[in-house]
Amino acid sequence: MSRSPSNAAPAAGLRFAVVGNPGNRRTTMFADAVRAAGHPAPRVLEWRDVLRGRYAFSPGELVRIDSPGENAEVDRLLRDTDDPTRVEGTALWHRRFTAAVREVTAAARAAGAVATADPEDVAVMFDKRRCHARLAAAGVPVPPALTGPVGGWSGPDGLREQLERARISRAFVKPAHGSSASGVVALTLAGPGRVKATTSVETTADGRLHNSLRVRHYTTEAEVAALVDALAPDGLHVERWLPKASQGGRAADLRVVVVAGRATHAVVRTSRHPMTNLHLGGARGDLDAVRAAIRAAGGRFTDVLDVAERAAACFPGTLCVGVDILPATGWHRFTVGEVNAFGDLLPRLTGLPGSGAEGLDTYAAQVAAAPAVLREAAPGSTPAAATSAPTAAQIAVRSPAAAAAPAPVRRARRKEHHHDPTA
Repeated sequence: MSRSPSNAAPAAGLRFAVVGNPGNRRTTMFADAVRAAGHPAPRVLEWRDVLRGRYAFSPGELVRIDSPGENAEVDRLLRDTDDPTRVEGTALWHRRFTAAVREVTAAARAAGAVATADPEDVAVMFDKRRCHARLAAAGVPVPPALTGPVGGWSGPDGLREQLERARISRAFVKPAHGSSASGVVALTLAGPGRVKATTSVETTADGRLHNSLRVRHYTTEAEVAALVDALAPDGLHVERWLPKASQGGRAADLRVVVVAGRATHAVVRTSRHPMTNLHLGGARGDLDAVRAAIRAAGGRFTDVLDVAERAAACFPGTLCVGVDILPATGWHRFTVGEVNAFGDLLPRLTGLPGSGAEGLDTYAAQVAAAPAVLREAAPGSTPAAATSAPTAAQIAVRSPAAAAAPAPVRRARRKEHHHDPTA
């Protein structure tokens, strides 16, 4: 457990309930953080029971909705497949999962409990098309993307033709409701009949798609067409493949965790492949080297954190999100690839200096924010605060020494809380 014993939570005895899968790393690490802060162990409401309507909340509980992943029975309930490696079925998964989140948050509210995630926020984050549109509408930098429906590979308005019309020769093709790089295809067009798709998807002889831990390449028009056509029924989000900065000869991006509106944790992810996910061979990079590279390019590391916080502000009803930041070649510009509702699984990572989460892992930082969440939901607060997690202006994750002092305005404290001594 990375939480420092000297950083005790400002209040004890809070009651938590977690909708999750028992034994899952996320649920276990959050429970560890709750106990380390001096609170009773959280009640765990199993997703398999929740999806069957067997759950209840108590007044005053703080309800964390955790990922339903890594459980075969839950996966079967959400998308009707007995094979967890299957890529297809994400549209059905999205409909059932978001319906369950709406029911859970409504039940919590009716019982006098407080959920830390807003159901509409979650629904948008798990639809890459809607998430991209929401970020773009708010002025958050995102890669250019195809708009409107995206169908199969060929035909009068197929993906190939749409890409050629938009003059996009390199693109990321993503299942609209996918996660963890499942089904993601890095696509390159190099003229008639010349195409290359890099993906972790394995296509079987009968045309079914399976997740694999090995990144592979498809280089014929027929192979790529079959792959895209199999992915298309669940919906696709297609965006321009922006050249990314590198570290040690490997492509690099960053995952920034934002808790209560403030960027608290950051990790560099590097890979020899276009996808930097750790389970596909990615590795953690050197954050100090990133700071130095950004400084050499004339920027500041706080520019990265600002972009992440602007993206998180598009989901004000959700306490914690993980923002994927894509640094351009040369480390001089930053765009947002995705915003993740369950982007806090970063074991052994403690908070950024000056973030208010020093010595805390991502789960302990959320536990530290819990008292303010409940205060904002108490009778007499605004209706918005009573039905969702507070915004950045409403709470701040602070160290115990600062807990008694009023929190300064977020923008005014930017230099103090994200001071980069190398900038």
